[in-house]
Amino acid sequence: MADPLNVKINNARVARHEARLDDAYEEYENAVSLCRRDGKTGKLIVALKGLAQIERDRGNSDTALPCYLEAVNVARELDDALVLAHTIRHLADLYQDIGNLDSAESCYIEALAIYRADSRTSPLDLANAIRPMALLMEKFSRINDARKLWEEAGRLYTTAAVDEGIGECQRALKRCM
Repeated sequence: MADPLNVKINNARVARHEARLDDAYEEYENAVSLCRRDGKTGKLIVALKGLAQIERDRGNSDTALPCYLEAVNVARELDDALVLAHTIRHLADLYQDIGNLDSAESCYIEALAIYRADSRTSPLDLANAIRPMALLMEKFSRINDARKLWEEAGRLYTTAAVDEGIGECQRALKRCM
């Protein structure tokens, strides 16, 4: 018999993929309730990030923020550095989207430090964290910092064989010349 919590999270992912945002939101909301009731901390992070992403999809960044903040706080209680780094990076992305660039920068710095310190970090995960930091450096007009980050991300996307990422890095490097 399938675990009801996993079913809700999977249903939510499918509904979001199919652009049925109301259905996805309801499934994630129910998953959050189950997680809180049953003390499922790891799944709570997934469900909270799912709720936040639905809110971002809807253009409700202000409503997404508390979900990401709670997910980060819960992730800090786990003993899984990569989950924490990934969750912080998503919070940083939201901060960047809403124009809170200083908070975005501090989150990216923390996420990158965690990723760099963990030997389990995949080149793709690291590249996906470096990329938005490079964009942020461009917004701050810190072009030398941005260039170094784009170069590193490009090498990592090459290692991961992600052509779209490689192309974006090449275009960004031309911008930063």
